[in-house]
Amino acid sequence: MSEERYKQRKQRQKERFMAQVAAAQESRGIVIIYTGNGRGRTTAAMGTVTRTLGHGLKAGVIQFIRDQWSVGERVLLQRHGVEFQLISMNLTGEMHNRAKNIAACTEVWQHALRMMRDPELSLVVLNELACAINNGYLLLDEIIEALNGRPINQTVIITGQDYPAELIELADTVSEMRPVKYAFT
Repeated sequence: MSEERYKQRKQRQKERFMAQVAAAQESRGIVIIYTGNGRGRTTAAMGTVTRTLGHGLKAGVIQFIRDQWSVGERVLLQRHGVEFQLISMNLTGEMHNRAKNIAACTEVWQHALRMMRDPELSLVVLNELACAINNGYLLLDEIIEALNGRPINQTVIITGQDYPAELIELADTVSEMRPVKYAFT
């Protein structure tokens, strides 16, 4: 390789590296997916909600497979001003009624859209969104459009299993939880 070609290659590498550094300095929210068949997806998301509150910022949570039963993290975080919107039923227990499931998902999705348009919310959690996507209750294109249209500094955390490749590609960070050992099995 000639010395000139070597210098050109090194210059291109340097330019790519500097572009990555510049992008890393950009202040913007990100999309995080916590997936996998292990425990801890929701716990990780709620930990980030807690961290957000600790920095004096605001967060909102949408829960797609939670019913109205009491959950410790929800009780605590609501006391500190976190808005929770829950699906009006437990999708995992009522899979046989497709029309009812679509209506319930559509209703809670409207709250998610409102939250993802709110520049005051630094963090929005879409807990167990995969259930709604994988069962065809919500359209993937509409979800991607909402994620791309959110305020520039808003982070969105999505939890659940078996996400479509398009959503994995859109995400900035994807962490997979996998079981190594679980006390209740």
